[in-house]
Amino acid sequence: MSKITLVSAAVLMCGEQEFLLARRPEGKVYAGWWEFPGGKVEAGETFHDALVRELHEELGITITRATPWLTREFVYPHATVRIRFFRVTAWEGDIHPHEHDAIAWLKAGEPATVEPVLPANGPILKGLALPTLCALTNAEENGCAQELSRLKAALANGLRFIQIRDKALPASERAVFAREVAAIAKANRAITIVNDDANLARSIGADGIHLSSRSLARCTERPDFTWVGASCHSAQELQHAASLELDYTLLGPVLPTPTHPDAPSLGWQAFEQTIDLSPLPVFALGGMKPEMMSEAWSHGAHGLALMRCWR
Repeated sequence: MSKITLVSAAVLMCGEQEFLLARRPEGKVYAGWWEFPGGKVEAGETFHDALVRELHEELGITITRATPWLTREFVYPHATVRIRFFRVTAWEGDIHPHEHDAIAWLKAGEPATVEPVLPANGPILKGLALPTLCALTNAEENGCAQELSRLKAALANGLRFIQIRDKALPASERAVFAREVAAIAKANRAITIVNDDANLARSIGADGIHLSSRSLARCTERPDFTWVGASCHSAQELQHAASLELDYTLLGPVLPTPTHPDAPSLGWQAFEQTIDLSPLPVFALGGMKPEMMSEAWSHGAHGLALMRCWR
């Protein structure tokens, strides 16, 4: 097995939608290709140490807020690299490309306006298109009419990622509800996925499907949808989701939750340890509230999955 080169990379964010790419200059491997800025982890450095040093050297900035996000491995002709990506949301100084010959700000979820982009970054670009708050519908408790009203208000306030859950509803009622959710979501350019029912997802024109942990265990290949996620409760399940090249996972319960009152909760430290080196965006699930977003990010989460507290 070839030696793995450790690399730290920065996803510099301007607001919630714009991110920065930099172009490799002449004389370097992959000259002319666009990448997320960063570089090798030197002996004695942590990933975060390397990120701080590299961004100061490459862009002339001092990082003041960076949170761990994803870790991807990629085999290039010249090396096998393990890249730890950080979301960088605050820094001091003006960005100037000292070691690249150009920089560009791109908008998440839209086609890249620069090319070519290094191959390892394809899943990163898709991950950036994934909103950080996932709302799970709860029509079983609230009733379909009230849940649709809640959804309309949340979409007006910026919600852009919805999982149609409600598996205990009668099939016909769930189908009618799901079709209405999909229509409202489409009008607001929100991503809609259906929990554990591929036929329903296709019939309503949903963007994807979400696999329960039981369905994930039986799955041997990625379902044919634009977006595919899964519920996980262990590192082994996360690894299986990654092997199927899914787009995201939910991991929990992180904190006690009324949905599963008897289930043991992970706590934030175990959550962080479980998702360490995950190549997929992971949403924290269980006992979450919108005001916990910053804490979730600090522990490596992509964002929050909420059933009762989204608005």
